[in-house]
Amino acid sequence: MTPKKAKALRGVRPNAGLEVAFRKRLLRLIDKMHASVMYWLTISYKASPPLATDELPARALQRQLRRLSQRWLASFNDAAQRLTVAFAQAAEARSSGAFRAILREAGFAVDFKMTPAMRDVLAATVQASVGLIKSIPEQYLGQVEGIVMRGVQTGGDIGGIVKSLEHSFGVTRRRASLIARDQNSKATAAFARVRQLEVGITQAQWVHSGGGHTQRPTHVKAGRDKAVYDVAKGWWDPAVKKYVWPGTEINCRCVARPIIAGYAGQ
Repeated sequence: MTPKKAKALRGVRPNAGLEVAFRKRLLRLIDKMHASVMYWLTISYKASPPLATDELPARALQRQLRRLSQRWLASFNDAAQRLTVAFAQAAEARSSGAFRAILREAGFAVDFKMTPAMRDVLAATVQASVGLIKSIPEQYLGQVEGIVMRGVQTGGDIGGIVKSLEHSFGVTRRRASLIARDQNSKATAAFARVRQLEVGITQAQWVHSGGGHTQRPTHVKAGRDKAVYDVAKGWWDPAVKKYVWPGTEINCRCVARPIIAGYAGQ
């Protein structure tokens, strides 16, 4: 008789295609917003180039900019809910499907259903992502107003203002890419953790991912040591002095290998 022992299964990794789709939709919104701002700026300066001494034109420019900002804030608010609900549902389906396949490889047939715990994670994922998406135009448009008004105050020409706006645009796009990647990782990790607990898996092994420009030393060590932690509680990260799970800290690409106790194999 084959002796039974614990076995670490493959981990559920974030779906790259889902991240790409999420990122593309975010960047498309940002590109449209930036194009709208640049068009408005060009038209406004052609119509009445504001100077440092022209108080009334500067105020008019600010009022126009704030009206434009209100329109784009409303546009992002409308899009955020639709985008995040679709993303969260897709992340749940792909995470559950990947874990089902992993269990099948190990000889276990599981038919997952949408449980109250999964609904809670789905709702939390939507709420977190909506908040982040809404913050994108808030930050960008706030920067736009500051750049334009400073340009007016110092008598700067439109060329200098455009250069500053392009820099802000690039920063905004990079932040959106980070949001897409990070939310995909967090959602996948959360859905996988709930599914592990639902099938009775209580322990997992930390697997460090070498992706990204920077790596957390504590995560590198946890991966090297094959640290085992309580799925419900998480792993104690001495760097942040709290319990965390793989893939949940910002830009963390680590994953969890669920451990099945008393595994005899096929």
